[in-house]
Amino acid sequence: MKRTQPRAAGAAALCATLLAGCPEGGRDAVPPPEVLHGAASAGALAARAGSPGTSPGNDPALGREGARFEDVTAEAGITFRHVNGATGQKFILETLGSGVCVFDYDGDDLQDIYFVQSGRLPGYTPQAPLRSALYRNLGHGRFEDVTARAGVGGPDRYGFGCTAGDVDGDGDRDLYVTYYGTSLLYRNNGDGTFTDVSETSGARNTLWGTSAAFADADGDGDLDLYVANYVAFDEANNLYCGENRPGYRTVCHPRNFDPQPDVLYRNRGDGTFEDVSAAAGIVDRTGKGLGVVWGDYDGDGDQDIYVANDDTPNFLWRNSGNGTFDDVASLVGVALSEDGVPQAGMGTDMADYDNDGRLDIFVTNLSQETNELYHNDGNGLFSDRTFVSGLGAPSLLDLGFGTFFFDCDNDGDLDLFVANGHIIDNISLYSDTITFEQRPGMYRNIGGGRFERLTYPAEAPFGRRYVGRGAVPFDYDDDGDEDIVLTQNDGPALVLRNTLVRSPHWVTITLAGTAPNRDAIGALVTLQAGGARLVRYARTASSYLSQAERRLHFGLGSAAAIDNVVVRWPGRRGFAEEFTGVPVDHFVTLQQGKGRRLPSAPNRSGR
Repeated sequence: MKRTQPRAAGAAALCATLLAGCPEGGRDAVPPPEVLHGAASAGALAARAGSPGTSPGNDPALGREGARFEDVTAEAGITFRHVNGATGQKFILETLGSGVCVFDYDGDDLQDIYFVQSGRLPGYTPQAPLRSALYRNLGHGRFEDVTARAGVGGPDRYGFGCTAGDVDGDGDRDLYVTYYGTSLLYRNNGDGTFTDVSETSGARNTLWGTSAAFADADGDGDLDLYVANYVAFDEANNLYCGENRPGYRTVCHPRNFDPQPDVLYRNRGDGTFEDVSAAAGIVDRTGKGLGVVWGDYDGDGDQDIYVANDDTPNFLWRNSGNGTFDDVASLVGVALSEDGVPQAGMGTDMADYDNDGRLDIFVTNLSQETNELYHNDGNGLFSDRTFVSGLGAPSLLDLGFGTFFFDCDNDGDLDLFVANGHIIDNISLYSDTITFEQRPGMYRNIGGGRFERLTYPAEAPFGRRYVGRGAVPFDYDDDGDEDIVLTQNDGPALVLRNTLVRSPHWVTITLAGTAPNRDAIGALVTLQAGGARLVRYARTASSYLSQAERRLHFGLGSAAAIDNVVVRWPGRRGFAEEFTGVPVDHFVTLQQGKGRRLPSAPNRSGR
């Protein structure tokens, strides 16, 4: 995340400790923060977009109103409100917001919601205890708060992200929550309650944890854990940044803080973990991690890791298959912008947006940068398709966080959602074009590898402005189209219902693997229907500090029948099975070992 360059409070000694120092001429010589982020590069981006003086969001060529959503938060019974504890001291902690995890915690096949709470900062006194919140899905679009009953309200610490997965192979999903400080692991007891097993789990990350995600890193069937860490920050030594006059203080740029190493925890097979970061090669590089997603980008059967880093090059940890990883992000073209500079990586997703069978990568960034789309070219390399896809220009004034590919209109193409919102609450003092609250970005896939940004009336949910952070899709009402849950920094969470009236065909697939990876995390599912080949990847967390439901949704357009579904099951002994006779417009479970086993094929990577 990029922010205003540091300003001294007036002392020359303090100036020397800050990244940019104090320019000659004192405080009045400091330019506005957005200028310091690189006005020249922003101008070049605008020129590349075609109209340097036109706000991309107002360009009528960017699209029309597409799939419609309605705010059903109140009627769903969701009352969670995030609190960042801000008191005007501009702690960097208060800017990140928190995430949301959607998972079936009680095994009733309904998707429940867990919101992470942040909390108090020095000088802030909450009106009531600050707790994370678990909402149980009652069906028919209604939820109830079961936080106290389940025992997952969390400690009085500053929380950020979450991920859920069955770490002990007992058939129910456990919950991991990251904090500024020690993270927590809740073991699911199978009776609607959880037990905090952090002390004995071996996964007590004590750094500033942000996004985390479970996956089988070593192919032994157990879910391992990757935790992204951000920066070394001490709230007792909070720097003063911004102009030294009333109301102009801003949060400090992350360049003022040292990066922290990420952590890889190996599952010992009993639900406890050991830190294998050094042996795996993860500690060899440090970044300022905010977004994490697992995915087999090179098709070799191993799960690789992509990390969106803030103001440092992004990581792509290629799984070597022997317990070690190599960061190949710079080598394959997904570390930097098209101009070759690090950006403010926030959220990320990995999906096949152009239906060529390969997983592509999307990253959200700061305003006056652009979000980035990296196309998987199939030869181990990626190409930057940000502008040719139509995703570049519309994102110039946005600051993106949570993001995901999903088929919002069930036409068979993956569309794209971005939760936007700035991190500088007084940005209006520095810019007349960039706002603190921002409209979400809804991008419709129009085929041919291109997107159009949809426009909505001011009264519609996507016509309003938010301070968006975590966001994931899920079909909360089980009607066959994908809805959205969104968190705001220091604001209420939102549940947005997809209101497709005459929906094209669809199918939603749940994978039933074998113990210990019963949820088949890491499986690759390929569906063929109506001449199209659609790919989905079973994973846990993605987006920003968040996790979507594990069910895999396929929009089928006008295809009234599915030709077949092929599942490449995860693990060292993973194999492919073909399933036929899968019905459209249904929720379907595919069980490992019940399909027609296909002959083994060489992996695409050549290894």
